[in-house]
Amino acid sequence: MSATESEQLEAPELEEVLRWRFEVLARAGYDAGSAMILASHAEVDLHEATNLVLRGCPPETALRIVL
Repeated sequence: MSATESEQLEAPELEEVLRWRFEVLARAGYDAGSAMILASHAEVDLHEATNLVLRGCPPETALRIVL
């Protein structure tokens, strides 16, 4: 999701998208704090962030890579 797309969402929709992104990141292996940070950054590619961890990159390192 691009920053422009997130700006066009209404508050309930944006909250739902953020919750979904958080859940995907947490399931991939990010701790709650890191998942929340990444979920709130619309410019972060969710697939890239999850694939890094799923391929064995430590979540702390993956966080620094994608931010």
